[in-house]
Amino acid sequence: MSRFELLALAPMLAMLVIAAAVDWRTRRIPNWLTVLMMLSGLAGSFLAGHVASPGQAMLGMVVGFAIPFGLFAMGALGGGDVKLLAGIGAWLGPLIVVKIFRAAAVVGMVIVLIQSAKQKRLSALFRNSAVLSVSLINIDRIGADAVYETGKACRSIERPLPYAVPVLIGAVIMLAM
Repeated sequence: MSRFELLALAPMLAMLVIAAAVDWRTRRIPNWLTVLMMLSGLAGSFLAGHVASPGQAMLGMVVGFAIPFGLFAMGALGGGDVKLLAGIGAWLGPLIVVKIFRAAAVVGMVIVLIQSAKQKRLSALFRNSAVLSVSLINIDRIGADAVYETGKACRSIERPLPYAVPVLIGAVIMLAM
């Protein structure tokens, strides 16, 4: 990615930093911020020097929304996290948003492991992860509502992960590569 493209992405990165700071403090990402990110990404795709074409921006927004939606449906992510990734997809397109999602998942896992270890809850994390995995395997027999309730009951840390933080770190890593 050229310096010009990185400079063109400065507004998106600024919005990601704001989202991470607010999410860290409140464990929520404001709708005005995620909607602004989606709309500005779509609008920017029509300008010279864009990273994604208008078609790629629209597809990136859809992919960025669809991938984390399953985790949202299970109660593992909040709605703001889903909309944040849709906004990133609008700015960068479908391929990069998938890479950022993967990087954010790894970063998030490391953060949760560290947080659980600090709180002396690693055994609870591993036990709850196993229970949730078995529930997911048997979703056809027990139903999606039961999996959702299991996910809510299997929290292994005191406060949920502010997922905008791993998303920001994942975006920076992917853009730097």
